[in-house]
Amino acid sequence: MSEHTILNDKSMAFLEQYLNNASPTGYESKGQQIWMDYLKPYVDEFITDAYGTAVGVINPQAKYKVVIEGHSDEIAWYVNYITDNGLIHVIRNGGSDHIIAPSKRVNIHTKKGIVKGVFGWPAIHTRLKGKEEDTPKIENITIDVGCETKEQVLALGVHVGCVITYPDKFEILNGNKFVCRALDNRMGGFMIAEVARLIKENNIDLPFGLYITNSVQEEIGLRGAEMITQRIQPNVAIITDVCHDTSTPMIKKAEEGDTKIGLGPVISYAPAIQHNVRELIIDTAEKNEIPFQRHASSRATGTDTDAFAYSNGGVPSALISLPLRYMHTTVEMVHRNDVENVIKLIFESVKQIQEGDDFSYFKENSYSI
Repeated sequence: MSEHTILNDKSMAFLEQYLNNASPTGYESKGQQIWMDYLKPYVDEFITDAYGTAVGVINPQAKYKVVIEGHSDEIAWYVNYITDNGLIHVIRNGGSDHIIAPSKRVNIHTKKGIVKGVFGWPAIHTRLKGKEEDTPKIENITIDVGCETKEQVLALGVHVGCVITYPDKFEILNGNKFVCRALDNRMGGFMIAEVARLIKENNIDLPFGLYITNSVQEEIGLRGAEMITQRIQPNVAIITDVCHDTSTPMIKKAEEGDTKIGLGPVISYAPAIQHNVRELIIDTAEKNEIPFQRHASSRATGTDTDAFAYSNGGVPSALISLPLRYMHTTVEMVHRNDVENVIKLIFESVKQIQEGDDFSYFKENSYSI
């Protein structure tokens, strides 16, 4: 299977629809429905939980359970305070970046529908007057919805607690760079859905249950993964998320590592990464001539890998990351070749898992230092 034959027109139509839909942390259900509608022909059944995590299952009757997982939520804002003259102060919902907010258009989600607004910012003429320039901070960025009073804002349906997203849409630059908000990590949900499609289209008969898991609330502490792993109780998990492209300005490679879009999936090293699962993935990449990069994390991966690894008495887990530029902005960027190679690597790795394998360190042929 060539990496250049993995994505098709139907895949790309799904990706665009999935990315353009807003799915902020805590409000992922509409995006999850889009995802399940696409996945339905490729799985036997679905599991959902009270907070919106969705799981497509192949071979649900099997006792041995393998998870492939991404997370479905995107960073956002909450309305926190409305001034008497109708300006809106915000707090974060996830790791939203205050630096990029000024001059951005926003959608405020209300029971009456979307209310449009803008993050305003003082003109340069009023800021550069022989004094140290002020910078955007959570305390001084506000949203203007065109109202003159608090009462007018409330009449639109906007109130404290309304969630706020950016409306930026999917596009492709130079033929092979995908650009959008929320590539972190709806690309993960997209890629695991494509794995399920490839399993179905290639008539792969798996000897275990495969749980294609799209978790919620990763951006505020891996919460959806914490919940669903207790429900599934998997035997092994392969997680996919994004990691930093460190080739752009202002990033120190000596601190952040050396990874770049276009050079392949990134395989992680960290305490939560189970060595034998990782080596299965590396062996699979080498056997199938899939290019890959490496990344080390000091303590935690900061991804749902940590939630799966430390659940249920310990679940052998590994992380395959998609390198990404400009994380937590509205212009996140990934390379099409990397997307296809992550899909291919997960697909081929799943095929190598043996039913009943506990990946124990204390058996012959186990990976060791």
